[in-house]
Amino acid sequence: MTPAATGRDRPPAAKPAAARLSRGRRITVWVLLVLASILLLVGILTTFVKRQLLDNGSWNRATTQIIQDPQVQSALATYTVNQLYDNINVAQALQQRLPPRLQPLAPTLAGALQQPATQAVKLALERPRVQQLFIRVSGVAHQKLVNVLENKTGYGISTGNGVVTFNLHELVVEIGSDLGISSSTLAKLPATAGTITLMKSDQLSAAQDGVQAVRVVSVWLLVIVLFLYGLAIYLARGARRVTLRNAGIAFAIVGLLVLVIRRLLGNYIINSLAAPGYQPATHHLYLIGTAVLGQIGAAVLLYGVIATLGAVFAGPTHIATSLRRRLAPELNERQGVVWGAVGFLYLLAIFWGGTHALRTWWGILLLGGLIALGVYALRRQTLQEFPPGGAQLEPAPADAPTATGAQAKPAGEPDEDVTAHVLGRSVIDELSRLAELHASGAISDDEFERAKKIALA
Repeated sequence: MTPAATGRDRPPAAKPAAARLSRGRRITVWVLLVLASILLLVGILTTFVKRQLLDNGSWNRATTQIIQDPQVQSALATYTVNQLYDNINVAQALQQRLPPRLQPLAPTLAGALQQPATQAVKLALERPRVQQLFIRVSGVAHQKLVNVLENKTGYGISTGNGVVTFNLHELVVEIGSDLGISSSTLAKLPATAGTITLMKSDQLSAAQDGVQAVRVVSVWLLVIVLFLYGLAIYLARGARRVTLRNAGIAFAIVGLLVLVIRRLLGNYIINSLAAPGYQPATHHLYLIGTAVLGQIGAAVLLYGVIATLGAVFAGPTHIATSLRRRLAPELNERQGVVWGAVGFLYLLAIFWGGTHALRTWWGILLLGGLIALGVYALRRQTLQEFPPGGAQLEPAPADAPTATGAQAKPAGEPDEDVTAHVLGRSVIDELSRLAELHASGAISDDEFERAKKIALA
């Protein structure tokens, strides 16, 4: 007796060829994919500006990482000591405080103190009190910047012709005091000593327009991008799986492009704009300042790869078909187990929170909806390819007893009852499936008739 063939063992029903898209619809689908990808790139950049540059919490977190970075501490110590020496005659200031016999040593002593002073400042920058001072100064500068960019007033800044600065003057004064310079001499320090200009007045108008555009565009851009991708998939009737795969590839390409842009822009800033001696610190500063952009690019790349793999998994390749055949019994007949496993993995992903979308309510809902839609589509496909109850009965053994007076049938010729049962259990199911595909427009009239003849044969 040969073992019975089951839905797991038998090959999937032959799929009729999908209806080809017309040339106009094919062009429309590609235009929608390209347009959505361009808008996705713009949306990533606007999201970066909104989350990193305009959000005070993100700015303070980045500032904390910056002041705790050893390379930045070294560069900042060198900068502040140089500002002190450039704006005050340290030798003369020391000469006034030395005994008359030691006053000729003041220039030598001033030069010898510069390097130890730099090391002392670096050690000071490791202290929590000094780091909090730096973070507070940075927060004030950031609030100035946001106020100006949003065309508001604050901290004595005029939005029409203001200049946004990062003021380390207080830190320079504290260093001078630690070196023994008198307070009267330090009072003569120019107000610009230790001041870094972030934005000049001639740059404000364009920056303000850009921020206003970011505020307006970032709200709806993600919705528009998802709508365009969804519309392209909807219009690609008969080729929706391929269009989904192309959309996933486009997502991955945009994410990879963002990472490449971040790398190239960082190389340009470090090689062309960073002052000599400050390049390592500028590199660390750039990486910290654009960390959100890198996270967004990596997340988009990950989402694109997942969507592409999902489309390939639903495709006609031998590996994908074998995997679907193995999963078909669980998907078709044990839905509770499947949804429970998917839900558990989804909760683990939320607990992990590896991307920004998994840390926002709208991202959690959107991702959950997409996962549920994918599982539903996969189960619908396995029901068509490997329907439950599609088992074929095993043929009767050669030595099985026959009814009285019945004639033995030639070898290889099936019994009429068995043939009728097989027809009722498998062929009719196949014809029903073909009728559903024909009614939905997935196959043409000619394809339906041809597939029906194959099934009946």
